[in-house]
Amino acid sequence: MSRILLIGPPGAGKGTQAKTISRELGIPHISTGDIFRRMYSKRHPLGVEAREKYWGPEAGGKLVPDDITIPLVKERLSYEDCKKGFILDGFPRTVQQAISLEKFASLDKVIYLTISDEKTIQRIIIRKQCNKCENIYGSYNFPKDNKCCGKELYRRDDDDPETIGGRLKEYGDKTELLIKYYLDLGKLRTIEGDDYPERVFENIFKLISLPDHYAL
Repeated sequence: MSRILLIGPPGAGKGTQAKTISRELGIPHISTGDIFRRMYSKRHPLGVEAREKYWGPEAGGKLVPDDITIPLVKERLSYEDCKKGFILDGFPRTVQQAISLEKFASLDKVIYLTISDEKTIQRIIIRKQCNKCENIYGSYNFPKDNKCCGKELYRRDDDDPETIGGRLKEYGDKTELLIKYYLDLGKLRTIEGDDYPERVFENIFKLISLPDHYAL
């Protein structure tokens, strides 16, 4: 079983790497951001609330509160496709969320993707996503026609340039404490995220392929 968490600032490549790992290991990629965006596109009340109050342009890039996020993740991890493992992207983002997660799903491996603030901003400004398959495109793989699955790519609301500063501050204030939490538990390993996605994946796969007695 592989129960993996990817940690890193916005633009570190968590979504791209998580999708690749998901395909390689045959386990679901669970992104709270993607879940909320899909809910918003369907005008689900929780999705609308999350966008308007927290991660939308008007909200300044805040984290969605625990009383919304934790039950959502708990329910998703109870699905049949998670029994052989999963890869989390975007949750937990705080120590309190991590403690709550341990009550219903203990992690095997925690991988921290590092990247500078300058590179983060560059990546977020450039990247766009497919509305159908949810593939993410940036400087390494951006299609010349700005299309995927026959449709125009779009910039996610939480990637609006006006929200980047708020997201980085929120990350610095809360997520760095989470990094220390997993470091103290002996689960954290760090990988440089500022490289070609294929090289980053190679380094990640080496870590997640280690035997259990080398658990991160």
